[in-house]
Amino acid sequence: MAASFVSVSFPSFKFKYLLIFTCLIGIVSAQLSTKFYDKTCPKAVKTITKAVDEAVSTEPRMGASLLRLHFHDCFVQASLISLIILCNCCMSLNIIQHGCDASVLLDDTANFTGEKNSFPNANSLRGFEVIDNIKSALEELCPATVSCADILAVAASESVGALGGQRWNVPLGRRDSITASLSEANSDLPAPFLDLSGLITAFAKKNFTTEEMVTLSGAHTIGQARCILFRNRIYNETNIDSSYAAALQAACPFEGGDDNLSPFDTKTSATFDNAYYQNLVNLKGLVHSDQQLFVNGSGITDGQVSRYSRNLGNFKKDFSDAMLKMSMITPLTGSDGQIRTNCHFINA
Repeated sequence: MAASFVSVSFPSFKFKYLLIFTCLIGIVSAQLSTKFYDKTCPKAVKTITKAVDEAVSTEPRMGASLLRLHFHDCFVQASLISLIILCNCCMSLNIIQHGCDASVLLDDTANFTGEKNSFPNANSLRGFEVIDNIKSALEELCPATVSCADILAVAASESVGALGGQRWNVPLGRRDSITASLSEANSDLPAPFLDLSGLITAFAKKNFTTEEMVTLSGAHTIGQARCILFRNRIYNETNIDSSYAAALQAACPFEGGDDNLSPFDTKTSATFDNAYYQNLVNLKGLVHSDQQLFVNGSGITDGQVSRYSRNLGNFKKDFSDAMLKMSMITPLTGSDGQIRTNCHFINA
């Protein structure tokens, strides 16, 4: 029987939103494939993983930088699309899509403003040279074939794996954006100053549950942060271990030293493990938003933090699943966007 267009009412906006997103994920999953480059560029994934392994081996911090590039790419950049979704009924919908489209890699030009100089990204994002080297190698192997967005997605998975985490099988076939959004980079990326309610809202906007937010925050088990991002916490907040605060103050003075770095995880910052959550339980979260996940043992996310602090395998599996979901949030596919030959600029 042919489907017909009908007008339907849902019991709640939340249910409607969940239904829409569930259908979207199914559609996007069908467009992406782990075998996407098997015929057009069979050495693509191997080329990316080898380059990432070499970069992380040379500088372990690079693993966190490449993971963060993918995260900051996927959380920003929206475009309006018209879509017909077939579930139990048909609906004609206008939906804002958020995708992993390599918009974060675009440089500013005289006629174009990118996302690199937003507050969360300026003087902070790293790893561009690794992506550039990978792109150059792939352009020699198979010109104009592998997108910058796919490079970012595979690099994130391999970075986690290279540091001891669990890789995820990255579906491929993303295309690159020809636009960027400085304003959305400023507004949509979760800030290190957010309270728990703000974190929940920021991740819910991208269709992540509170539980997935706690899981994805575990990316801070690797990497470092600038003094300017945690100065207020170590000098003014009370829910922080006093000896930990004193140690941080030595590297982050009350005035000056804004760009001085400290690791999120002082114990094993070059290993993807669950020490981040152990630190939170001991009131040793580096930035305000981190410690918000564990307040006093009775907060709504405290139980999950405690569980992860005791069960490394549970955290690794959940993180891998959550990152896979992030990488598939309606990216550009098909004939949308383009395959940029230089990740920094839109094709002429």
